Amino acid sequence: MSFAVGLIAAVAFAVLAPVLQFVARARAWSLAPVIVLAIAAVVAHLLGVLLGVLILPQFRYWDAASIFGFGVMGYVFAFGAVYKSVSLDILLGLAERPDRTAPLSDVVEGQVPALFRGRAKILIDGGLVEQVDPRFAATAAGQTMAKRIARLRRAFGIGDTGLYDFAD
Repeated sequence: MSFAVGLIAAVAFAVLAPVLQFVARARAWSLAPVIVLAIAAVVAHLLGVLLGVLILPQFRYWDAASIFGFGVMGYVFAFGAVYKSVSLDILLGLAERPDRTAPLSDVVEGQVPALFRGRAKILIDGGLVEQVDPRFAATAAGQTMAKRIARLRRAFGIGDTGLYDFAD
């Protein structure tokens, strides 16, 4: 039964997370979407533990937590795959056209610059980058973040993925 409690908590997270994301956008909260996901995970986890303790005489926390953790990680992985994905934005832009096609120049010259301006704005608003004349410069916070990311990439064995290698 503890596994069922974990599943109920995971479902609660899957319902709560998009609701909190909607509320955060509607109320213009200054929280990053990943922080909103973390809040939803903590709330759903606490509700699951409370439910397990109240209804099960032999509540097995780690059984419930394993199912909950698996569900949350799956949700977060899917969320991260589609959140602010440049590739998916290009695909969606093509799919929204009446003939579902566009010349590459339209995508490169029209859609891509807007997508990258949006990404640059996120970095600027986050205090990681500043615009100096027509150029961008990493702030001290940005340099610190870049070093952390580089360490994480090395720790996870992430190198050049070749996704943006247009050498042909």
